[in-house]
Amino acid sequence: MKHTILVTGASSGIGLLVANKLHQEGYQVIGTSRSPEKHQAKLPFKLLAVDLNDDRSIASLGKQLFSEIKTLDVLINNAGYLVNGLAEETPVELGKQQFETNFWGTIKLTNELLPYFRRQKHGKIITLGSLLGLVGLPYVAYYAASKHALEGYFKSLRFELNQFNIKVVMLEPMSFKTSIGESGTVAEGNIRDYDLFRKKITSYTKSTFDKAPEPAPVVAALLKAVKEKNPTFSYPVGKGSSIILLLQHFAYKIFEKSILKSINASK
Repeated sequence: MKHTILVTGASSGIGLLVANKLHQEGYQVIGTSRSPEKHQAKLPFKLLAVDLNDDRSIASLGKQLFSEIKTLDVLINNAGYLVNGLAEETPVELGKQQFETNFWGTIKLTNELLPYFRRQKHGKIITLGSLLGLVGLPYVAYYAASKHALEGYFKSLRFELNQFNIKVVMLEPMSFKTSIGESGTVAEGNIRDYDLFRKKITSYTKSTFDKAPEPAPVVAALLKAVKEKNPTFSYPVGKGSSIILLLQHFAYKIFEKSILKSINASK
């Protein structure tokens, strides 16, 4: 009997691709969306309404979900968004909102479902992080910080849930061609000292998104984590991700110079 899987943010982007693929493979898939009524007619799996910025919406998820199913085998935390902008120029309130959605929303939703997982004595919690949860780059300071925070939280949670046979996993993809770059928020800057660098980094960021590969490897890595009996914690995804992590840990100056060289070459 195929497992039941909940995918947050399943109406677009990676979440939609993953949910569709899992459904095609015979899993019972339930997705979440802030506005399921806009998407349900086009999807082969059921959507529930959840807003990660609304505590009452999150608090009602458990009862709503388990009125539809008996057990939940896998939670895939995918929902989130991107704030672009230079760190000093990004309003703190916008940074707080990035954390409210990406970090606190994910944690609150996970905590809402943990009692059900503990009663079952099994399950998987797979969270879509980012290589930016392991590596810091310019123009994404708050996004990287929110993903770093998720890494730390779920590393700790993995130890605590081991006694209940609940596996905790993080996926850390590099840049892939998804809607996150287009649907994100950009902090417009006006500090003149940054004018030249801002021009270069926005050009570099656009070029990175334009050249990004299709997200098939991310979907494949998620499916691998779903199917493995004892998955490891960390799944970096993307060509060159291993080299980037190696350079950051053991040759940071080389990594830093490489990034700055690429940015400065942008026009």
